Amino acid sequence: MKISVALLVLLLAAAWTGSQGLSFRSSRANCCSQLSHRRIPEFRIQSYQHTSPGCSRRAVFVKLLKGTVCVDPEAKWFQEYLSKQQKPNSTST
Repeated sequence: MKISVALLVLLLAAAWTGSQGLSFRSSRANCCSQLSHRRIPEFRIQSYQHTSPGCSRRAVFVKLLKGTVCVDPEAKWFQEYLSKQQKPNSTST
């Protein structure tokens, strides 16, 4: 009986530790280690997503036709892109 309780506790501890490690890795995967300083043409941008608040550096993941790059959210070109995205399309009826 004591062995089965000890085994159960050990399995629960291993499962808890494993899930904590997984959540730590996934949160770090949502951070950028390097930023691209190149202006990206608007037609190449498919979508964008801000990095997690827990990251040491604020950045934006920009999904392109081929791959993803990290950019500075304060970059002038990116701010211009955002303002164009937020404006209503005046040509549509």
